[in-house]
Amino acid sequence: MHLWLAQPQAKVPLDTSTTTSTSYRISHRYIYGGQVGSTQRCNLVHGSASRRPQVLAMSQAAQQSFDANSYNAERLCLDEQARDGMRAQLARDEAAEQRLPGSVAGAWKWALRKKIWDYMEANDIARFPRPVHHRIPNFVNADLAAQRLADLPEFKSALVVKVNPDTPQKMVRQLVLIRNKTLLTPQPRLRTGFFSRLSRSSFPPEDLNEACTSAGVAKYGEPLSLDTKIKVDLIVVGSSCVDPASGARLGKGEGFAELEYGILRWMGAIDESTLVVSTVHDCQVLPPGTIDVSKMLEHDVPVDVIVTPTRVIRTGTTLSKPSGILWHKLSPQKLAQIRVLQQLKERIERETGTKLPTGPDETLPPLAARGKPQGGRGRGSGGGGGSSRRNGSGDRGQGGSHGGSRDAAATKQSVTR
Repeated sequence: MHLWLAQPQAKVPLDTSTTTSTSYRISHRYIYGGQVGSTQRCNLVHGSASRRPQVLAMSQAAQQSFDANSYNAERLCLDEQARDGMRAQLARDEAAEQRLPGSVAGAWKWALRKKIWDYMEANDIARFPRPVHHRIPNFVNADLAAQRLADLPEFKSALVVKVNPDTPQKMVRQLVLIRNKTLLTPQPRLRTGFFSRLSRSSFPPEDLNEACTSAGVAKYGEPLSLDTKIKVDLIVVGSSCVDPASGARLGKGEGFAELEYGILRWMGAIDESTLVVSTVHDCQVLPPGTIDVSKMLEHDVPVDVIVTPTRVIRTGTTLSKPSGILWHKLSPQKLAQIRVLQQLKERIERETGTKLPTGPDETLPPLAARGKPQGGRGRGSGGGGGSSRRNGSGDRGQGGSHGGSRDAAATKQSVTR
């Protein structure tokens, strides 16, 4: 008998109703970056009600096998590769726009993003990780914005909240768990597979801070499948800037918030009425009407509510949200980087007997040579081209609009009889 545990810390019932044997050999295995870690033994206990064995996956073996340092080292490397991709794509878009203005759809967004990033750095509003260029920017008093969000009636009534894994929304993720709600969060750029689900029972109480980081999600989270039945009551996204008049939102340029939204729509976990909220600094709230909504693209996800450290803005947006995954916008190169989308595309084509459309080709930049990470605060303006460094508990690093990263890791646990 083989069981694949969904998370390192969970009690997984073993159905032994069809056998008289109560002797089991329990081992677990952690696979990271293609390397199989050491196999260790775990213990079995009997449930008081059913008397069926359970795996105490909160065993020390499961925790010890997760190498957070290795996970974060690979994550940071992939994050910087993605930012290299964004910088290269931005340069190509700017050059194309200079040759033929209006030739690159969405190129106008970069000017707004850069203006906000530059302002946050120049006025010391930005917070670690810095510089904030090509990231969902962390900002001073992000925790106050999170607390204000938690006071919304929609947050209080929500049972399941999907939150992006970026640093400025870390306190939001903590508050979701502190308030005994279920947290749904993706691994960075969907590269380790898909979404993970956490609740207060997923980790020891003293590990709350770690559980809200990318490494903690990989360590404690329950990976979901495309067939998981789940209803998401509230979506929280990060932004580079937002327009309060229309709810138009600009992210960092990679489009992963839109892909995550599209997947959830396909799963039936959300619909058009599911509230989308963004926490930002006040300086990221553009003057009303700054964004020409006619220039917004069909995959863009508008926000219903903007929450800053000082105020709550209900946009009353009338912009449509994507009804699912826009396959005709997804390039073969981008698709090749996201395994869950490959699997979903193959599945839909197999079940419907119809080949899905594919977006136009795009040129992904070569990976940049890398030296030692630079220390210091990383302050800077301009394109944010300097090296970025994070500590081991960091959250999602941000990357380029076309420069996402490939799978970094996968976790599995095996139970053998």
